Amino acid sequence: MIDTSIIEAANETARTALKSDYDALGAQLDRRGISIDAIKAKVSGYGVAVPSWGVGTGGTRFARFPGSGEPRHIFDKLDDCGVIQQLTRATPTVSLHIPWDRQPAADLNSKAAEVGLGFDAMNSNTFQDQPQQNQSYKFGSLSHAAAATRQQAVDHNIECIELGQQIGSKALTVWVGDGSNFPGQTNFTRQFERYLDAMRSIYQRLPDDWRIFTEHKMYEPAFYSTVVQDWGTNYLIAQELGPKAFCLVDLGHHAPNVNIEMIVARLIQFGKLGGFHFNDSKYGDDDLDTGSIDPYRLFLIFNELVDAELRSPKGFDPAHMLDQSHNVTDPIESLMVSAMEVQRAYALALLVDRDALSGHQDANDALMATTTLKQAFRTDVEPILAMARLEKNAAIDPVAAYRASGYRTKIANERPAVSGAGGGIV
Repeated sequence: MIDTSIIEAANETARTALKSDYDALGAQLDRRGISIDAIKAKVSGYGVAVPSWGVGTGGTRFARFPGSGEPRHIFDKLDDCGVIQQLTRATPTVSLHIPWDRQPAADLNSKAAEVGLGFDAMNSNTFQDQPQQNQSYKFGSLSHAAAATRQQAVDHNIECIELGQQIGSKALTVWVGDGSNFPGQTNFTRQFERYLDAMRSIYQRLPDDWRIFTEHKMYEPAFYSTVVQDWGTNYLIAQELGPKAFCLVDLGHHAPNVNIEMIVARLIQFGKLGGFHFNDSKYGDDDLDTGSIDPYRLFLIFNELVDAELRSPKGFDPAHMLDQSHNVTDPIESLMVSAMEVQRAYALALLVDRDALSGHQDANDALMATTTLKQAFRTDVEPILAMARLEKNAAIDPVAAYRASGYRTKIANERPAVSGAGGGIV
């Protein structure tokens, strides 16, 4: 963890300017009938989970260029995630990926307590083969033609549930790379039937207070067809499985120009929005830093979430997690910035004048409706985010405090350098 004196020293130099900026923004919002302190309280209470795999350097199908101080195992990852939480107070939980993070539950709980973290949803891995694995997932896992392979994948997901119960998790996220790369390679109907049958076996093993999230993705690694390819198929799965099954929306898993915020609204309307994997994209599933390409789209998604939050529909409790691949930046810095961007989108959505927006919609005043959204989006809410961090003993400027701490240099001296040989996203 970072010495608190470093954070305190950095905050001291910025405290006066922040107070001035916060007061000025408060006066501006007051003229709009908005309490800045009320917005700050909501932002302060908001958190997004970080993925354990996100603190390592990512890669592409062609190459991987590791950074210094790469985490060697889950305990190094938890150290890094603890630093992110210490500096932002916006990432209270970590999402594990099994078998990458498989360790005894007692050891995981002990380390998490040491660094001040809890555990979010469990993630199963049946998209790659592991050492000593009996059946290969080259041609699929939960939808594989061979019953033995499907059973192996089911058993792995049950293992994730059992470990998750011991560390306080309450959800299982299932993403599979199953599909086909050539026309005629698989029978679409039989393949989907096998998937549903396998998922029912997993669903039956869910504890009463758990949820299962199924995640759709348009393509990759299957480039001709994917078993769970879009939100419509994902919704069908959730309906088929039962009331504990929900749809997870990854922002990069859609066709270009798809209206993701409308998908979110539809899933909320029918009670099947399970949660999000936040990232950003330019061309496909790029796993870029959240808000780095299209921050307005992120705001529009949160506009739907805040609308639902105010209506409080039955069962509305989406899980929020980052899911990014960091190829050219320090992963800790990217995850901190992304967590703050998600908080920013939430704060901006809270500023929308809901009564005015509803009135413009009912009057078919398209221009004023969109202007109402843009008025909120164009507001600089950085003083709200920074003040929320300051009051929780986090850093006013997390990246600056992180760099001043020398944390990356320190762990680079402690952790062996990692080879960059081979491709594949980590």
